[in-house]
Amino acid sequence: MKDVELKEVDQAKQLMTRENNGCVKVTVPENTGAKYGLSKDELIQSAGTTGWVRTRWALLVLFWLGWVGMLAGAIVIIVQAPRCKPIPEMNWWNEGLLYKISDVSAFSDNGLKGVEEKLDYLSQMKVKGLVLGPIHTVQADQPDTLNLTSVKSEVGTENELESLLEQAHKKGISIVLNLTPNYEKPSGWFKNATAVAEKIREACAYWLTKGFDGIFLSDLKDIAISHYWPSIQVIFNQTDNTKKVALMGSVTGLPVDEVYLLLNRSGVDLLLTELADPAESGGRQAQAIQKLYSGHLQTSLGWSLRGRSLGSPAAPARLFHTLLFTLPGTPVFSAGDEIGLKAGEKLQTMWDLENPVEATNATAKTRQEERIAVRDFFKALSDLRGKERSLLHGEYVSLYSSATSLAFLRLWDQSERFITAVNWGNDSVTMKLTNSDLPAEAQVRLSTDAANLAVDHKVSVEKLELGPKQAVLLSYPYPG
Repeated sequence: MKDVELKEVDQAKQLMTRENNGCVKVTVPENTGAKYGLSKDELIQSAGTTGWVRTRWALLVLFWLGWVGMLAGAIVIIVQAPRCKPIPEMNWWNEGLLYKISDVSAFSDNGLKGVEEKLDYLSQMKVKGLVLGPIHTVQADQPDTLNLTSVKSEVGTENELESLLEQAHKKGISIVLNLTPNYEKPSGWFKNATAVAEKIREACAYWLTKGFDGIFLSDLKDIAISHYWPSIQVIFNQTDNTKKVALMGSVTGLPVDEVYLLLNRSGVDLLLTELADPAESGGRQAQAIQKLYSGHLQTSLGWSLRGRSLGSPAAPARLFHTLLFTLPGTPVFSAGDEIGLKAGEKLQTMWDLENPVEATNATAKTRQEERIAVRDFFKALSDLRGKERSLLHGEYVSLYSSATSLAFLRLWDQSERFITAVNWGNDSVTMKLTNSDLPAEAQVRLSTDAANLAVDHKVSVEKLELGPKQAVLLSYPYPG
């Protein structure tokens, strides 16, 4: 009996051994004689029974019914979903703002080299194209000295101009040359556009072969009635560039009816029209915008300010930034507009903003902070316009106008909608905005009145309160 008991104890010790860490390891014999589940033959036999066959068929039918149902649902959703409108064809000058540097020497002490050094700054402003010059050689009121294919020595050389073009293209900025012949005098065409039309035609062909992206002509009415005009136009239609080159022009002081006819007659790619004179009625401005918009593609409409009115008390800079960036067409600004420079102020002021002002000069410090805030507002609007389809190429709907105020809607298909409201008067105004697309409230995106119209806050659209010399940009989602 003792031998048997010892063997049993030894076997137990084999099954249970103590590990170094104090744990007990149990070894389970492999052949214990236990049986788990069904064997292969038993499984095959069970699978062939009537119950399991019916179950498998039922699951298979349910699977295919579910699959067909999901497919049908997807088809119904696709068929019933609203169709997205095709994106209209746009050119490079419709994708952002144009920036005019009329006086290259005033813009930079280094002339054309200095403009090249400021390309990073222009990129930050989201500039899509520069309208440069005029920079050709001519003596005021002396057509015999006109040479449209030369660069005046005060601003640089032709090699420096081509270098500027190359570097600008690398940053996605196009360059348009202003070839207005007699640019130093009020009569840009020597009172006889026909006399210099042939030189204009030759200069257009010359500079376009150099890779420039377009030509700009001031006082377009004078040259557009010349019999030379069709021969100038054909140059732009025959270029081999993969990127479209633009024939641009501007008019000043013309009634809207004449501007309308000139757009039809001249066939220019972009006609720059002055707008936003504080002395004009908002109602007349609304009519002018509507007439030009309804009769022409907005890709051919350009908007600028009359003279240097941006920084004047009658026309706060941010108010007109809001207006020009949200109109249907291309906003065109002159150098210095982004900080609200007044007439007669030096462009060097823009670059002085990067230098800190002494704390003891409180007035200068406050002025600098104000101009930096205006520039930040300009950048925010420029960035918004470049991203939002409703602002890029959306429809324009007039909502409200009075003697001193204006409001309109921009909308595109299923994209977010935008409402622009400006009041350049000396009194507050309550705008009653009505349209089938409008909600009861909209969100403030940008505002010149942070106290009453704070960004991201919701405001009433039915009765929009706007203080004197204030502007606001509102948005709301596609209503579905």
